[in-house]
Amino acid sequence: MDQSKKLAKNNVLTSNEAIVIYIIIGLCLVIGLVNNSFFSVGTVVDTARAMLTMLMFALCEMIVIVSGGIDVSFPAFASFAMYFTSKLMIDNGWDGVLLAFVISGLVGLALGVLNAFLVGTFKIPTLIATLGTSSLINGALLSFVGVNEITNLPAQMDSMSKAYLFQVDLGNKISSMSVFIILPVVLCVVVWFLMKYTMLGRAIYAIGGDQNSARRAGFNVVKTQYFIYMFVGAIVGITGMTYTLLARNSNPNNLMGSEMLVIAAVVIGGARITGGHGSVLGTILGVALLSIVQNNLIILGVPTYWQTFVIGMLIIIGCMITSIKAKRVALSPKI
Repeated sequence: MDQSKKLAKNNVLTSNEAIVIYIIIGLCLVIGLVNNSFFSVGTVVDTARAMLTMLMFALCEMIVIVSGGIDVSFPAFASFAMYFTSKLMIDNGWDGVLLAFVISGLVGLALGVLNAFLVGTFKIPTLIATLGTSSLINGALLSFVGVNEITNLPAQMDSMSKAYLFQVDLGNKISSMSVFIILPVVLCVVVWFLMKYTMLGRAIYAIGGDQNSARRAGFNVVKTQYFIYMFVGAIVGITGMTYTLLARNSNPNNLMGSEMLVIAAVVIGGARITGGHGSVLGTILGVALLSIVQNNLIILGVPTYWQTFVIGMLIIIGCMITSIKAKRVALSPKI
């Protein structure tokens, strides 16, 4: 019993999540030594705000990666959903934040059905399918919208950008926590419960590990895939509208290109590209690490273009750690 407890403790201390925590602590200490103001409530608030939409995207991507796929279409889907919804509401004289979220979520859901149809019914590899749908939607936006953006949002939607849970007065500036931080918090709880305590979550892990084995175990692979991409599409649509409300404008080009950073955060958090492994906690930590890197390396005098190098290095290290741990598990004696 003592030996098993010792092994369990070692596994926790050397888990991917623990390693990311060590890196975050080390990076924070280095930045804090250079700039003492880093250790403040304001930094926590600003980092959490910077993580808001990225974390929602990352949770969706984590589900797809756990199922054995890679989704690169979510920036295009979010951009289309938020622009279409904003244009629809302005043209019809509609207003209301809840209505905006519902419409944007439904648009994302419809686009998610397209991914589900290609992946679940036609068995097209997820990366290829989502690359195609991303190019399709992005091309449509460039053709019909171009560089135009919507800045005159309806009154209620515009006012929500100034809705805060609380504000922290730091003397030289005020750090504000948007009320929309509730959305990723709720989503974290929902996804955690889904993946850990439901048969649907077990099915997602199972098909990510081996689809044939999942079928033999009684899981309906196609129905599970349809749920994944429809659920992800709806959340992506809601995330796009969240971005619009925070930015107080709807620019269909702002989110494009963010897929690599989001995938990086999920991989750094311990999800395996091969599928079958990933956690909500790891995803949160991966997003936190990249947010700290993006927003604070400038304090260390690191030029912006070197941040890409650092992020690439973190991706490689994250993949190496998960690969090494997978090999150790495979080679460990079965009791």
